[in-house]
Parts: sequence; structure tokens; C-alpha cells
Amino acid sequence: MEKAYLDILQEIGENPERAGLKDTPKRAANAMQFLMQGYTMDIDQVINDALFPSLSDEMVIVKDIELYSMCEHHMLPFIGKCHVAYLPRGKVIGLSKIARVVDMFARRLQIQENLTHEIANCILEKTHASGAAVIIEAQHMCMMMRGVEKQNSVMTTSCMLGAFRNSASTRNEFLSLISR
Repeated sequence: MEKAYLDILQEIGENPERAGLKDTPKRAANAMQFLMQGYTMDIDQVINDALFPSLSDEMVIVKDIELYSMCEHHMLPFIGKCHVAYLPRGKVIGLSKIARVVDMFARRLQIQENLTHEIANCILEKTHASGAAVIIEAQHMCMMMRGVEKQNSVMTTSCMLGAFRNSASTRNEFLSLISR
């Protein structure tokens, strides 16, 4: 990967030997490995048995989870927030594990639409909940820094599964609670 970044510096007309760029290929390779660590993570290790018996069947929401991902089309960041909800059925997942699930899927080359579905499906599958919902609101650098250069655009995607898809009142409760 270092060699690839060295080639990029040369291709754009930079001198990779100048002081400020001397170690850039190595730093860039390390940064990319960090940003793409989701490929090497295992969901069961991320959750780490943090599923606990519970009698609760009321909605659980974690909102405003910071999200950093990379657009698979231009390899530029998209940054935003993720709101996750589920309806427990016999067990709940540790609070921090929801944010870790978001990070695991976000730390891959992605499109926001797929990321939203991956998170919702994972929460539903791992908790056996009666429903899961995910909304992501993000700004895409590929749209802000290049192309149409629209600085204030925000993309919103949602995935509603189980009771969130089948019940308008459940869906509306979730939407009203995250908008507070």
C-alpha cells in the first residue's frame, strides 16, 4: 500500500522526497488500514457476548452515533450520524455494542444505502428483536469537494425491519423520538 501511495504522489506531480512528504506513503497506508479495519473485524467478537436476558419489549434507541465511512465510488469520506432502534424480545444488547456495530460496517468502502441496511439487519439478526430501524444522515465529501460542490447537502437513508416496517405507529414513535 505504501508503494501505491508513493505512485500517487508521483502521478500528481509531487516530489515524494521533499520534507513534508518523506513519510507520507507510510502514514497514508496506516491511515487507510485504520479507516478500513471493518474488513478484518468479526461481528461476534465485536458484540463479545454482550447480549443480556431482559423482560423489556419497549423500544431501545441509540441516536446521534458519530459515523465516518468512505464512499466506494471516489474513496472520499462521508461523515454523519446514525440512529439505531430495536424492539427487544427476550434479550438486549450492550449499549456500546450498538456503536461498535455501526463502526464495524462503516469502516469499509460503502455506499450509505447499503450501510444502513447492513446495520439494521445485523441488529435484528443478533438480538432476535421483533424489529430494527436505522437512519443515517451524512454529508459526502465526494459531493462537497468535487463534482457539484454542494456544501450543505445531507443524504438521509433509512431501513425499517419487522415491527418498524409493519406498524406505522411503531415507526412514527421512532421518528418522533429521534427528532427531539
